[in-house]
Amino acid sequence: MDQSVVKEIPMSPIQIACAVLVPLCWGVQFVVIKLGLAAFPPLFFVGLRFIAVAAILLPFVGLPTRREIGPMIVISIFFGGLNFGLVFVGLGQGLASVSGVANQLSTPFTLLLAWPLLGERPTARVVIGVALAFAGVVLTVVEPSAAVKIVPTLLVIAAGFAWAVGSVLTKRYGPLEPLKLMAWMSLFTVPQVMVTSLMIEHGQLASLQAASLTAWLAFAYTVLFGAVAGWGLWFWLIARCSMTRLAPFALLQIVFAVAAGVVFLNERMTPSLVIGAVLCIIGVAISQSRSADAGAGMHQQQHLEHDGDREESTQSS
Repeated sequence: MDQSVVKEIPMSPIQIACAVLVPLCWGVQFVVIKLGLAAFPPLFFVGLRFIAVAAILLPFVGLPTRREIGPMIVISIFFGGLNFGLVFVGLGQGLASVSGVANQLSTPFTLLLAWPLLGERPTARVVIGVALAFAGVVLTVVEPSAAVKIVPTLLVIAAGFAWAVGSVLTKRYGPLEPLKLMAWMSLFTVPQVMVTSLMIEHGQLASLQAASLTAWLAFAYTVLFGAVAGWGLWFWLIARCSMTRLAPFALLQIVFAVAAGVVFLNERMTPSLVIGAVLCIIGVAISQSRSADAGAGMHQQQHLEHDGDREESTQSS
């Protein structure tokens, strides 16, 4: 057997460092967003973020084709408007640590939605993983001694569902160039959140004038580290590393979000929060292991087919 067929290339030290850095940026971002929300209305903050991201990326990507523009608009509704809008609104009233745990349900949601939308039926292992992840989130929410608000947490969970829909649609409509998608998705998201902000929020212009240096640094962090650097590095890793090796690193986002909430916002680290976060990590890890099993099975099947073809050619000769 040719071992090169099934053997995965190990990640280099630089790739491992980047794979840890990305969830660190995203985990800390939950705290940073809360700092920014002290100055800016949530949806207005989202709109400013996407204006900046679009301004940075659009000069480096081409125009979308007629085939791409429709899917990009649809994806922007779920990835941009609903996902980020719900996360920012939920974080405005909720805890950063709990929100970091709740947002991880996006991965199980993606696996479940892949069944009706992509025809990828979940295995028993995926169902068990999803159940554990949900149980972990529920445990963090029902802690009686913690000031956990149900509605903001539900908004963050809904954001994870919107993210999952966007992920499935991206695969269904793909392949799409990542940076091009990010740039144009950002632009298409701006009118969605800004119009909604004008309808239900107030004090947008006043917030620009009164925002402190801390608020503007938080805004800069979400643009440069949360969006451009975070997603840029993640796309760079996806192009070079096996997803079965890379995906588990995303689970570190929970650890960093909880730790950042405790350290920088003085949020309480209760036993229910710790156990719930661990359960969520285990559940997501189990659900993601489906891709590893599927990948190994595919490689083995390809190898068997290759061996069968080789044997047939030998017999015929």
